[in-house]
This record gives sequence, C-alpha cells and structure tokens, in this order.
Amino acid sequence: MLSKNRKIAGWVLAGLIAALLLFSAYGKFAMPEMAANFEKWGLGNWRIIVACGEIIAALLFLFPRTNIFGVLLLSAHMGGAIVVHMSNAEPFIIQSVILVLVWITGFVRNPFMQAALH
Repeated sequence: MLSKNRKIAGWVLAGLIAALLLFSAYGKFAMPEMAANFEKWGLGNWRIIVACGEIIAALLFLFPRTNIFGVLLLSAHMGGAIVVHMSNAEPFIIQSVILVLVWITGFVRNPFMQAALH
C-alpha cells in the first residue's frame, strides 16, 4: 500500500506531466509552428499520429490502473523526441527531463517497480 503523501505526490506529478503532454499534443494539432517543425524533420505526415499517441499515453499514465503502460509508452515517445532533436542538432534537455520525471512518477506510483530493482 502507498502512504497518503506518496499517493498525493504521485497524483500531482502525474497530473502535471499529463497536462504538459496533452498541451503538447494540442500544439501538434493547432500550432502552425509545430507543423512546420514536423515538416522540417521530415515527419509532416506523422504529426497527427504522434499527437494521438501522445494523448493515449498521457491518459494511460494519468490513471493508477494503467500507469505502468503509460510509463512505457511515454518512455518510447520521449525517446523518439530525443532522437529527433539530436538528429537535427537541436537541444533535447526538456525531453530528457520529462523522461526522467515520467520514470520518477512511475516509481512513486508503483511500488512493485521499486521492488523489481532489488
């Protein structure tokens, strides 16, 4: 069982990360700058698919029952974002920090992940 403080911290972290990712997905749908970036990276046709995947992963990450699936999907998503930015000689520190926060939140919300390390 998780302590009350750990549950609260898990919900706060998950909520903030999910909100950030949902805003990012919205940007992929609505912001011309984001569409231009995807074109520049040669991924113009994938923008909507990436945004939908981001929404699904963020929602899975948000809810405790499916959180571990969200952690895994967001790890793949952020790993892809890091590779795209690295390939185009762009900064990737934000994507790296988000990836670390996803895993920290996963460990906070899923005690069995911590037990697997021992």
